Amino acid sequence: MSDEPLIPSDAQPRGFRFAAVKAGIKPSGKLDFAVAVADQPAAAAAMFTSNKVQAAPIAIGRRHLQRSAGRVRVVAVNAGNANCATGEAGLAACEQVCRAAAGTFGCPGHEVFPSSTGIIGVPLPAEKLVAALPEARRSLSRDSDSFARAILTTDTRPKVAHTAVSIGGETVRLAGVCKGAGMIHPQLVPHATMLVYLFTDAEIEPAALDEFLRAAVERSFNRISIDGDTSTNDTVLLLASGASEVNVAASDAAFAEALTTLCISLAKQIVSDGEGVTHVVELQIEGADSDADALKIARAIAHSPLVKTAWAGCDPNWGRLMAAAGYSGAAIDSGHIAIWFGNLPICTDGGRALDFDEHAAHDYLKRREYSIRISVGSGSGRCRFWTSDLTAEYVRINADYST
Repeated sequence: MSDEPLIPSDAQPRGFRFAAVKAGIKPSGKLDFAVAVADQPAAAAAMFTSNKVQAAPIAIGRRHLQRSAGRVRVVAVNAGNANCATGEAGLAACEQVCRAAAGTFGCPGHEVFPSSTGIIGVPLPAEKLVAALPEARRSLSRDSDSFARAILTTDTRPKVAHTAVSIGGETVRLAGVCKGAGMIHPQLVPHATMLVYLFTDAEIEPAALDEFLRAAVERSFNRISIDGDTSTNDTVLLLASGASEVNVAASDAAFAEALTTLCISLAKQIVSDGEGVTHVVELQIEGADSDADALKIARAIAHSPLVKTAWAGCDPNWGRLMAAAGYSGAAIDSGHIAIWFGNLPICTDGGRALDFDEHAAHDYLKRREYSIRISVGSGSGRCRFWTSDLTAEYVRINADYST
């Protein structure tokens, strides 16, 4: 492990401290309980899974944000247990941890934002998390490395990103950490698993922060899929400490673009670290009647087992791409579909196969990362979408995940 921090100290947004401890939730004995503490209550915005089955921390987190009018002092995340499908006992356990965290860090209980990730249907041992809080308080620092590592489940590595933007001649810092490797097809709505925590030292009101987050998520986390499963615990949380004393208005395009760039980086890291993934594919859909239709086509392709297994074998079977586009439900001009692997033309004029170099196409699909561009007509609708192949290793990981 490198001694270099995942996020350099001078890139860390001001106004936050982090810690992680071993609470005994993960059978491996690794770090499994992480906290992020704002020096002062931070403005907050969050988006949650659209899955109708939702974990206890989703319900409690939403309730706390409403009660606090969008202010968060403490983020408390446990890994190894999703606290989902655990009934009233799960809600009570989540509230117990929040009350204890509030007492430990000196804030109202509704300023604690909980998250959980791990196995569904197993009671959360709240007493273990409560017992670990004093150690978490003692180990707080400005370094977020341990936080980023503690939230992992089947991930093979931590995922972080950072950037900065100049606003009014002053520097505003943004950074993010996330986890996610399987059960990834986020469909987030405003109100394991993908957990994303974004931090900035900008001064932004919660309502404006919510607008920024919705726009960034739509172009990033809602444009990825590994296996087509939407988790019960998906959460994206954005906190603004105000420590830079730089006020950012809701109309600030520079901040919006910086946040979107940060989110796209994290989203692509999630796909790259997907369970069993050997290829990361950027789908570029164009010529659709609308952006919504372009997204339908991308999702149909990304969720097709036939397409994904062809990618696993580096097989340039473009017919599977056309078939998925055709059943996507989007309006397409079947007489004008064209496909490119990178810059290599594969077919044109509604699937008329070109005399392309299959060896070159096969070699291109051997790359770890590549793009596939598909034109489905003459409309202005388009989207970018990131997805992966489907391998035997994915089956192995998920066949014995709980045992």
